[in-house]
Amino acid sequence: MNYIIENKWLILICLEVLAWSSTFFMLYARYGLNSSALFKVGTVLTILTGVIPQVTLGIVNFISSRKIDLFTVIIVVLIIYGSTLGRKKIKQLDLWAKNKFQSQ
Repeated sequence: MNYIIENKWLILICLEVLAWSSTFFMLYARYGLNSSALFKVGTVLTILTGVIPQVTLGIVNFISSRKIDLFTVIIVVLIIYGSTLGRKKIKQLDLWAKNKFQSQ
């Protein structure tokens, strides 16, 4: 557990990169490959690398420090963004990917 707390920022950055990579894979699978199976895999990967580990990391950090610090606030902001404005951005990305792959 100490390793996680000591490297929490690096872990968070890696999780964000993985979550966005899986989001782009999900869009590519949907429109570029026209594969519903790979789209579902991308969706699961996005959930497994995005929301679930970030919430878990925030909980572990809070339990370890027993206070709301900057890291916990950043986690909360990321989750709020993802469930509000982030959804709008994903829809825009989805429309962009659809237009991009249909024009080819």
